[in-house]
Amino acid sequence: MNIGKNTVVTLTYIVRDLDGKLLEESEEPVSYLHGGYDNIFPMVEQALEGKAVGDSVDLKLQPVDAFGEYDEELVRIEPREAFPPEIEIGMQFVGSPVDGSEEMLYTVTDIAEEKVVVDGNHPYAGQAVHFHCAVTDVRAAAPDEIEHRHAHGAHGHHHE
Repeated sequence: MNIGKNTVVTLTYIVRDLDGKLLEESEEPVSYLHGGYDNIFPMVEQALEGKAVGDSVDLKLQPVDAFGEYDEELVRIEPREAFPPEIEIGMQFVGSPVDGSEEMLYTVTDIAEEKVVVDGNHPYAGQAVHFHCAVTDVRAAAPDEIEHRHAHGAHGHHHE
């Protein structure tokens, strides 16, 4: 079966910076619903269209096509007392942006006596990356996957 709209694609991936340094690698295969559901980078989805099991894709992605441009407005300085005593650099917290939009993940990047700096940017924001993936499975999506707009099952989304 070839990858097309409303297929569930399972793949393994490796993301490297443009110097070849490993940034991220799938430990297990991951699945996504193909067809414009925003479950994978659009340029990757476009490159995978028509591919089959055993095929692979290698792409150089600019920040806007991958993890986004770095946004200084997503860096916030918060009072130290708003965090638990055992806070460490690298810890992550869910919080609301200043503009009140939906919650997002913030990473602690600095800790001072009275202040904590948190950053809502993806750790790879602002970086161009080399994205490699290999297709390990393709199947027709089930009606509930199409309705929910994501893949279910072993390597997909799990509902509680």
